[in-house]
Amino acid sequence: MRRVVVTGLGMINSVGHDKESSFKAMCDGECGIDTITIFDPEKFSVKIAGEVKDFDPATVMPPKEVKKADRFIHLGLKAAEEAMADAALPEDTDMERFGISAGSGIGGLPSIEKNSVILDTRGPRRISPFFIPGALVNMLGGFVSIAHGTKGPNLSSVTACAAGTHAISEAVKTIICNGADKMLVVSAESAITGVGVGGFAAMKALSTRNDDPKHASRPFDADRDGFVMGEGAGALILEEYEDAVARGAKIYGEIIGFGESGDANHITTPSLDGPARAMKAAYKMAGEPKLDYVNAHGTSTPVNDKNETLALKELLGSKEKCPPMSSIKGQLGHCLGAAGSIEAVTCLMAMRDGIIPPTINYETPDENCDLDYVTEGARKADLNIVMSNSFGFGGTNGVLIFKKI
Repeated sequence: MRRVVVTGLGMINSVGHDKESSFKAMCDGECGIDTITIFDPEKFSVKIAGEVKDFDPATVMPPKEVKKADRFIHLGLKAAEEAMADAALPEDTDMERFGISAGSGIGGLPSIEKNSVILDTRGPRRISPFFIPGALVNMLGGFVSIAHGTKGPNLSSVTACAAGTHAISEAVKTIICNGADKMLVVSAESAITGVGVGGFAAMKALSTRNDDPKHASRPFDADRDGFVMGEGAGALILEEYEDAVARGAKIYGEIIGFGESGDANHITTPSLDGPARAMKAAYKMAGEPKLDYVNAHGTSTPVNDKNETLALKELLGSKEKCPPMSSIKGQLGHCLGAAGSIEAVTCLMAMRDGIIPPTINYETPDENCDLDYVTEGARKADLNIVMSNSFGFGGTNGVLIFKKI
């Protein structure tokens, strides 16, 4: 079977506009969550989010083209640009064997919201002709492929908060099946709008610690009260192992296992069984290795954090056999469909540097969450094999396992 390695990384989020500044900020315990500025949150029960601030989309596409694409595409282009530069692919790369695998949970919600208002107030003739091509989820892959000239498969995953992870596993499958030699994976999300925040708030899924945004997202803490919306993008360049070695590429790690499952239980309440089966599938594919670190889905919601803890203990047999785990959602908020790729990038940088980013805001232990959550700050560790979890509404789960080589 063809082996798949990662040779380029990029990300943008509420604590950094590139992978190096983002990872340092995560390890330093910086928090990007604050009062919402993208719209006026005064009338909303939730007024906080992890926004990407001071980002100019004209830096990644011609200024006249910016209005033709939604913000999630701008963010995705930024992360993809960084990953492409990081991979340093040769000029004679066969672009017909180079594909795209994109992901987003919601896509162009800002454009949908804006044009719905225009329809109601000014009529259908005033709807922007750029609305549809700038809002569709698959247009993320479309814009990125145009920007970089990739002519291989152009795929999109729309699986809620597992989209970023599924985009990676779909890219791995494409290379394994010889559908391409290289894949640019990018997932992005920017759903911090009135409709987005209002919708999640109506479900009672969000934290309401409006007066203390820096401590609102608190994964695995007994006083957690929901997740905080974030936005951002992550990107990875995947290559067939022999090709990468032949060109002398810098290799961050190999993807040795992935698992996918469905809860078949409830549209919004995650089960223990679904995530556990995804973990087992990835773990078995990887050859049941010793795990050195788990980057948790860790949303800071009561049910997810409890079930993820139980699922990992079920996978490995006992609390004592579980490796250190942490969640970076305390720093970034939950970037929904972008979370999987941002967290995959974080896992690979953690392996590179031998540093586990911490779980911030953990103050009160929960008897249902009793693992080693790396709460004392960033921890140095020899990381050879790491696992990344993503679980989405609808009961859709994805798990990845990376190995240092």
